[in-house]
Amino acid sequence: MDSCVIPLRHGGLSLVQTTDFFYPLVEDPYMMGRIACANVLSDLYAMGITDCDNMLMLLSISQKMNEEEREKIMPLMVKGFRDAAEEGGTSVTGGHTVINPWIIIGGVATVVCQPNEFIMPDNAVPGDVLVLTKPLGTQVAVNAHQWLDNPERWNKIKLVVSKEDIELAYQEAIFNMAMLNRTAAGLMHTFNAHAATDITGFGILGHAQNLAKQQRSEVSFVIHNLPIIAKMAAVSKASGRFGLLQGTSAETSGGLLICLPREQAARFCAEIKSPKYGEGHQAWIIGIVEKGKQTARIIDKPRIIEVMPRGVAVALHHDNSNTSPDPTS
Repeated sequence: MDSCVIPLRHGGLSLVQTTDFFYPLVEDPYMMGRIACANVLSDLYAMGITDCDNMLMLLSISQKMNEEEREKIMPLMVKGFRDAAEEGGTSVTGGHTVINPWIIIGGVATVVCQPNEFIMPDNAVPGDVLVLTKPLGTQVAVNAHQWLDNPERWNKIKLVVSKEDIELAYQEAIFNMAMLNRTAAGLMHTFNAHAATDITGFGILGHAQNLAKQQRSEVSFVIHNLPIIAKMAAVSKASGRFGLLQGTSAETSGGLLICLPREQAARFCAEIKSPKYGEGHQAWIIGIVEKGKQTARIIDKPRIIEVMPRGVAVALHHDNSNTSPDPTS
């Protein structure tokens, strides 16, 4: 499971806890801190838990950094992590810092809760629908952005994507990775979710397979649709790397993959986009739960949903709002 659930000796309560850490993957230290915190909290959110009691931060400072770099970069990473924790309604009360060859950031998230506050990820049944709450393609976008300074790699993808496309995809990836899955976690209760997991290092297929294996009923997951940050499917194909269309491309701080009753899925997707939850939340129905033997697969030719970066969407909306309709048309 994404988090451990430990029954406590007192009052029917459970301790739910998770830990995670990784190396920097974006250039902005502050956003890296936010992404790291969102990634840790996501394991709680995958169980429908919306409130975290406490966080610890794990930090490694690279021995290759000089004093000026340390003083500028590390406080920004710490601030990003703390700000995301605050957005999630919790706080960082401690942690551990070491010096290492590499920069590492991560943490521990802990909550004590009652049984009705979390959803065990093992109740999917045939007829359920699979919903995903963030687009895929973060690893592709981050790597493609690095390739802008690598002529050999850039030459492999420049026929299918522009530098502007890459910049927009990179910013979209950062926005998504830094966004908390907290709203989706709350809506899991509202719409009677049967199971969920978050999409990270094993890719959409790997995590779908892991979740399918946990189910108590004899079920299998079939994925028909892949929502992908615009142009990243073409980049993955042209580069010959990642396996994005095969579902094996790693994601960082990805969305929740949720098994919902069929009659609730469309309402979940509509509700999460409501302005009352803030901007940026999305969701797509990507597949079904059928009778089977605890497996997951992607169909041979899945439908690719090109998810436009927000910069493009905002620009298009602005252009359209400035265009008066032609009264003669």
